[in-house]
Amino acid sequence: MNNLINAFNKRKQEKEKSTVHIKRNFPKTNKIDVPKGLYEKCPKCAETVNMKVMYDDKFICKNCGEHFKMRAIDRISITVDTGSFIEKGLGYITLNPLFQDGYDEKIKNYQKKTNLDEAYIYGYARINGSPCVVGVMDSYFLMGSMGSVVGEKVTRSFEYAIYKKLPMIIFTASGGARMQEGIYSLMQMAKTSAAVLKHSEQGLLYISVLTHPTTGGVTASFASLGDITLAEPGALIGFAGPRVIEQTINQKLPEGFQRSEFLKEKGFVDKVVRRSELKHTLSKILELHRRY
Repeated sequence: MNNLINAFNKRKQEKEKSTVHIKRNFPKTNKIDVPKGLYEKCPKCAETVNMKVMYDDKFICKNCGEHFKMRAIDRISITVDTGSFIEKGLGYITLNPLFQDGYDEKIKNYQKKTNLDEAYIYGYARINGSPCVVGVMDSYFLMGSMGSVVGEKVTRSFEYAIYKKLPMIIFTASGGARMQEGIYSLMQMAKTSAAVLKHSEQGLLYISVLTHPTTGGVTASFASLGDITLAEPGALIGFAGPRVIEQTINQKLPEGFQRSEFLKEKGFVDKVVRRSELKHTLSKILELHRRY
């Protein structure tokens, strides 16, 4: 046991020496950092769309209304008031508790590609003037999987909201628990759920916004514990995937199973909100909560 602890401490010291903590500057103008001329094909209607043009449309396909996946930074930019976001929780170091081959290199590659330290960012913000704490998962960082650092940052974001006595809003987008961290990842489900409870006991509001995809251990923990649960159209939301369920029960699932509209009908989601209306909806909820 002592050898394991010593190995962790040595690895942490080495990473701290080589890590430069830089405060990210979030854009104050509505510009997306995408190379000019970059195109993607809509997964629903197969139309080719320019991603620079898509930013003005909040990453919604003009042809069919499909909601594209978004980077966390872009989500913050279109949701909160310009220049109001102050990021917290920088400088965490992702360890390799199970000493998985290649995991350290994979984390470094994703950090370089996304300019994020992990798959979750949070901070103070205002939405149409209403103060709150906003957390966003980024599915471009290892599918937004929840490892020990993500779980810690989610917990700290609730603790920060308690300290500031502010509502909490989390946009989830995740493939679930991070398999490279094994049991350490699964432990974050209980940890984040306990943080939600502490926040609730202070009489504070928690709004969970489920985006595509929200699955696995994230769905089974803090994503499903909101006082108000919103979802974007067509988002895949569930624990196990539909193909796994079909193979397990040997039955064909209903049309639209595990999509946000289906879950709205079953009472799991309070409202399905288009991305273009989401900021207005959130500001109205925050305003009503502030009055009472």
